[in-house]
Amino acid sequence: MGLKVYINGELLEKENAKISVYDHGLLYGDGVFEGIRAYRGKVFRCEAHVNRLYDSAKAIGLEIPLSRQEMIDAIYETLNANDLEDAYIRVVITRGTGTLGLDPNKCHEPQIIIITDTIVLYPKDFYQNGLELVTVPTVRNHPAALSPRIKSLNYLNNILAKIEALQSGVVEAIMLNKDGYVAECTGDNLFIFSEGKLQTPPPHAGILEGITRGVVMDLAREIDIPVEERQLTRFDLYVADECFLTGTAAEIVPVVRIDSRDIGDGQPGKLTRQLRSMFQEETQNAG
Repeated sequence: MGLKVYINGELLEKENAKISVYDHGLLYGDGVFEGIRAYRGKVFRCEAHVNRLYDSAKAIGLEIPLSRQEMIDAIYETLNANDLEDAYIRVVITRGTGTLGLDPNKCHEPQIIIITDTIVLYPKDFYQNGLELVTVPTVRNHPAALSPRIKSLNYLNNILAKIEALQSGVVEAIMLNKDGYVAECTGDNLFIFSEGKLQTPPPHAGILEGITRGVVMDLAREIDIPVEERQLTRFDLYVADECFLTGTAAEIVPVVRIDSRDIGDGQPGKLTRQLRSMFQEETQNAG
């Protein structure tokens, strides 16, 4: 039996899960989304993800025609319909079908789409031996133009950076902000461990405040590792003892090389491995 996709209250076979070519999510990237994980049949940090989804929608003047609890119920309904326990969940809300003009008032019914499937973002080798990154020319969107706290369907900024990473022979890129400080990667937040502190760029650097990012910061505090949000330069990355990325799909992946420079001893660091182990334990109590 094939996968089913939730669209506006209906569970449709994957091949029949379709929306109009006049949908403003397709035409203009007018919509929001969340990527969520399920472990052992339980959705990890479901309420936090749903709250961020509704905040993103409200920020762009998009009213989701379900209550937050109804959205959570729909997520579980889709997950259970596909008999998936360990899964990636993509919730997409578009402005809906409209005209070829920009006017969002011509869109009368938002589209609610929920996809549950499996995902492998990075090969196992990267978790064991670490990832190499490069800094790319594409600058992170100016936060005054589009707030990074809005998880919108327009990911072209990230995609351009991803292309530059792939052209450089690596799979992930570091994006700087307009002031030349480290922001984030194309799909993940970034941490370094340096001078006995876990450090990560602050929200005003132009980052998405990732759910996994927050979990990792809490886990570090549990083992008495100081956590600091501060502006980071490429120099800070180059001289760090450890570096790793966090994200819903990626979880925690070590970084061992940036711009042809080894990080620390060029191997996944001790704290990185410890936090990854703690995070995996956390996911076993998903919810």
